Amino acid sequence: MSKKKTWREKVDAVEEKIHVITPEWEEKLGKGNILIPNAVDIERLINKTKKGELLTNDSIREVLATEKKVLLTAAIPTGVYLKYIALASEEESGNNKETVTPYWRVLKPDGAINIKFPGGEEKQVALLQSEGHLIEMGKGKKPPKVVGFKKKLHPLNI
Repeated sequence: MSKKKTWREKVDAVEEKIHVITPEWEEKLGKGNILIPNAVDIERLINKTKKGELLTNDSIREVLATEKKVLLTAAIPTGVYLKYIALASEEESGNNKETVTPYWRVLKPDGAINIKFPGGEEKQVALLQSEGHLIEMGKGKKPPKVVGFKKKLHPLNI
């Protein structure tokens, strides 16, 4: 019986792929190549942030597209790998690793927290508040947002 992979092993196993955008998708996406990123590159960008700095899913995707010289980076795989990174970070935190990837600093493009990250809304709010961010609680089913998040975005330099 094989041993279950850790989240770190899963993060490390994700391979980058570049595909040509097919003619049926060109009208929506444009003509060129699309990147399916590896999780290690996403994690590298998150690890460039310092306490008080933020990123969005879109800023990560834009930087990776520029780095890899493609038209765009696929949104869904990026989101899936962000969750892998968050789960690996929590797993390592539980194993008393001193430094973990600060996944909670990655917001949705509108400044909303990612409630699918480990610990959900409550944990994300607490981690962001501990770094000095003001949180506006969501109304109804809308998730909380970081107030003034655009001023705190990390300038990801390539």
